Amino acid sequence: MMIKQFNTILLAGFGGQGVLSMGQFLAYAGMIEEKEVAWIPSYGPEMRGGTANCLVTISQEEIDSPVFEFPDAAIIMNRPSLERFEKQVKAGGVLIVNASLVDLAPQRKDVQVILVPANELSSQLGNSKVANMVMLGALIEVTKVVKIDSVIECLKNVLPDSKHHLLSINRSALEMGAEYVRYQANEQIAV
Repeated sequence: MMIKQFNTILLAGFGGQGVLSMGQFLAYAGMIEEKEVAWIPSYGPEMRGGTANCLVTISQEEIDSPVFEFPDAAIIMNRPSLERFEKQVKAGGVLIVNASLVDLAPQRKDVQVILVPANELSSQLGNSKVANMVMLGALIEVTKVVKIDSVIECLKNVLPDSKHHLLSINRSALEMGAEYVRYQANEQIAV
């Protein structure tokens, strides 16, 4: 059973990995596309280095509740988040794992698991800080929940003009994540 529409997304990792930013970018991109959106952040008291996660809902329909227990898709940035949230992804959903930092194989057989070496890929771009954007690009490619162009448009709106030079690397990171997923899909077909 594959979920045809991915409305609810969990993003989880350590504070400082850009988890909450990814959620905000998804929500803003959804608004740009005139969809209904909700974003609920949650983080430990330590913030940077502590746990962080957020729930994002993006829908064509009115959102009944912004809180959900079982997401359609999840981005997992670290091992503690995998251990905590893997079992919550809906059967038929998608689990996207940062293989650079998670040394534990996901156990679910009823979800699509995508392992993305986000830190290595972002290092190829010369900036390890965009690993979150690589993961976001992978999510967008799989779920089609928003368009990459909408995320870039949101960045233009939220980043001050002095940071607009970062738009190019963020687009490259998003596209690299999407391309990695396409490449993996083609490799599986070829086997």
